[in-house]
Amino acid sequence: MATSAFVALACAFIIGLGAIGACLGIGIMGGKYLEASARQPELMNALQTKMFLLAGLIDAAFLIGVGIAMLFAFASPFGA
Repeated sequence: MATSAFVALACAFIIGLGAIGACLGIGIMGGKYLEASARQPELMNALQTKMFLLAGLIDAAFLIGVGIAMLFAFASPFGA
């Protein structure tokens, strides 16, 4: 198997596992937000602000992984 095939496989793992992790993280966080806002509705605005901030951070971590995968796929840092 050529080195480029391993790079393509590594890129697929980086993007795929990153997407699964981001989706699970945002889903769990959204569920916990709904539970918390149902228990204490007066805190809903403060919790919503924190939830959107964390959703952006989770999504940013996934997009950094996509950027690294694209670097591996197109810039060929391993000399192959």
